[in-house]
Amino acid sequence: MILANVFCLLFFLDETLRSLASPSSLQGPELHGWRPPVDCVRANELCAAESNCSSRYRTLRQCLAGRDRNTMLANKECQAALEVLQESPLYDCRCKRGMKRELQCLQIYWSIHLGLTEGEEFYEASPYEPVTSRLSDIFRLASIFSGTGADPVASAKSNHCLDAAKACNLNDNCKKLRSSYISICNREISPAERCNRRKCHKALRQFFDRVPGEYTYRMLFCSCRDRACAERRRQTILPSCSYEDKEKPNCLDLRGVCRTDHLCRSRLADFHANCRASYQTLTSCPADNYQACLGSYAGMIGFDMTPNYVDSNPTGIVVSPWCSCRGSGNMEEECEKFLRDFTENPCLRNAIQAFGNGTDVNLSPKSPSFQATQAPRVEKTPSLPDDLSDSTSLGTSVITTCTSVQEQGLKPNNSKELSMCFTELTTNIIPGSNKVIKPNSGPRRARPSAALTAVSFLMLKLAL
Repeated sequence: MILANVFCLLFFLDETLRSLASPSSLQGPELHGWRPPVDCVRANELCAAESNCSSRYRTLRQCLAGRDRNTMLANKECQAALEVLQESPLYDCRCKRGMKRELQCLQIYWSIHLGLTEGEEFYEASPYEPVTSRLSDIFRLASIFSGTGADPVASAKSNHCLDAAKACNLNDNCKKLRSSYISICNREISPAERCNRRKCHKALRQFFDRVPGEYTYRMLFCSCRDRACAERRRQTILPSCSYEDKEKPNCLDLRGVCRTDHLCRSRLADFHANCRASYQTLTSCPADNYQACLGSYAGMIGFDMTPNYVDSNPTGIVVSPWCSCRGSGNMEEECEKFLRDFTENPCLRNAIQAFGNGTDVNLSPKSPSFQATQAPRVEKTPSLPDDLSDSTSLGTSVITTCTSVQEQGLKPNNSKELSMCFTELTTNIIPGSNKVIKPNSGPRRARPSAALTAVSFLMLKLAL
C-alpha cells in the first residue's frame, strides 16, 4: 500500500512539472503576436510574396492618397486593409540610418504608420532600430585625443576642436568628405545667392553618415575653454550656408516643412525618441544612452531642421534650429515646447559635455548611495537601458538601489516603488518594441515551488 502511494506521488510530481514546463503554459498575453522586427524593405518583399498582404497593402496606399485618417477609417475596405497589415511584418518593420535603401525603407514605414496616428502628433515614434551600443570606446578616444588625463597645463592650452580637425585630415575618408562639403558650402552662386544650400546639405549628410563617429563627433562636440575654440566648433557645419538665412521662420512651420520629407521627418522623430529629456534617469537621457542622443542630433544635420550652436560661448552649450516662435498665435505654447527640446534640453547638454570630457555614464557605481540619486517617481515606471547586453551592470545597479531601500529601515509594503524594484530585476524589453517579457520566456524549466508544496502536503498526509 505504501509503495503504491509513493508511486502515485512520483507520477503526480512528474506530470505537474511537465505541465508547468510546457511551452503552452508559458505563452503570456505579452508575447501574443510579437515578431522579431525586420527592415521595411525586406518586410515589403515578404508582403509582396503573400497575395492577401500584397493586395491589402495596395488598398491602404490608395486609401491614404489625399485623405485624412478619419476619412480613411470611415471606409470599411480601408479599415480592413489596415487591420490585416497590422498582423504582417510591415507593422513592426524598422530601418537603419545610412542603410543602402534608406529612403525606400522609410517610405514603406511611413506608408503604414501615417495611417495609424491621430492627426499631427507632437512626438512621433522613431522609424529607426533602437541603438543598443554605447559610446564608451569613442569616449576613451576622445579622452586620449583631448588630453584628458595627460599634462593638465598642456590640456588647458590645447584647442580640442583644432585637434579634431587635424585628426580628420589624417584619415583619408574623413579628409575627402570634409573637403567636399567645405568646398560645396563655400561656393558662391551669385551676389544674391551665397551658396547652393541643397547641395551643401547633401554633402553634409554624406559626411556625417559615412565618416566614423570618432572623427565627426570630435568635431561637433569638442570641449572648449575659450571663444576661439567655441567659434571653430560653431563653424564646423559652415553655418552661413547650411544653417543661417535672412529671416528666421516659425519653428512649427519649419517642423511642418520637415515632416513633408520622409528623411527629415524620420531624423526629427529619432532625435525626439533619443534626446527627449527624461527625469527618471541619472543623465536625463532615455535609458542613459548618450550615443543614441548624439547620433540622433548629428543625423539631423543636412536637413531643413539642421541644428547648431547659437553662439561662441565656451561655458554654456545652447543649440537650436534656425527658427523662432514669433508669429505662433495660439500655438505659441506648443512652439516654445518644441524649441526648448533643443535650447533647454538637459539630456543633449549632458551628452555633449560628457563626450567633450571623454566620460560615459556608469550604470553600476562601486559605492552607490541611495540618498545621492534622484528617487523615481511613483506614478511612472523608469526607463530601462536599450543596451540589453549590458545586463550585468544594470542588474548590479538595480539590486543595490532596491537593497538600499531595505538598509534604510523603510517599512516593507506593497507600494509601487518596491514593486518597481522587483519588476526591474525580473523583466526585460523585447528589442524594437515596447513589450515586456519575462527573462527566460520560451521553452524553459518551470518553477517547481507550487508542485513541491503540493507534494510536501501529500507526503505529510500519508505520513499521518
